[in-house]
Amino acid sequence: MLFDILTLFPAMFEGAFSDSIIKRAVEKGLVSIGIRNIRDYSSDARHQTVDDYPYGGDAGMLMKPEPLASAIAAARERFRAIGKSPTVVYMTPAGRLLDQNIVKELAKRETLVILCGRYKGIDQRIIDKYVDIEVSIGDYVLSGGEIPAMALVDAVTRLIPGVLGNMDSAETDSFHSGLLSHPQYTRPEVFEGVSVPEVLLSGHHANIREWQKRKSLEITRERRPDLLDRHCGD
Repeated sequence: MLFDILTLFPAMFEGAFSDSIIKRAVEKGLVSIGIRNIRDYSSDARHQTVDDYPYGGDAGMLMKPEPLASAIAAARERFRAIGKSPTVVYMTPAGRLLDQNIVKELAKRETLVILCGRYKGIDQRIIDKYVDIEVSIGDYVLSGGEIPAMALVDAVTRLIPGVLGNMDSAETDSFHSGLLSHPQYTRPEVFEGVSVPEVLLSGHHANIREWQKRKSLEITRERRPDLLDRHCGD
């Protein structure tokens, strides 16, 4: 999987991608992540201007279309040079709410260009002409698209074959089946007077799976009934 991230703050990604699963995926050659500074594509060489006032009198600033168009075009050209056709993803509150289905969908693509907005967003003409999919990570406001981009890269990377030592781990995560995960326990068997549920110590795999499914349904019904409705509808 090849990622190209377009951002005004490339340094934000240094720590996020330098440890744990993503670092190992890069070292194995399973993932490549390019971080591109949108300011480098500004026609204003001296000040590297990338924002301006929005038409209509709204407060705040908007990212200008010219640097964004140039940055996306350059990313597409980099991928075309190696025979790839990238999907352009814009991280925005107005996008589809990121869930495991979207993660699975994007994990099937070979190349993703992820556009991180700032200020009040980006010129609509860029969205209309250059963006393939708009994605949101939730109904709240952040300072920009960098943190959502990190979340998207992490979620997609986990599904790339070979990234996790055991794919069964990903398949038992919350949301993989459409439900929240069942409770998990590890050693010691007794901690502060509380024992691991007896069924998990029984070695009876059918009973364990039944307990896990029941607990998963109970937790989902209590905390996220919307997911349960969707799961039953499927």
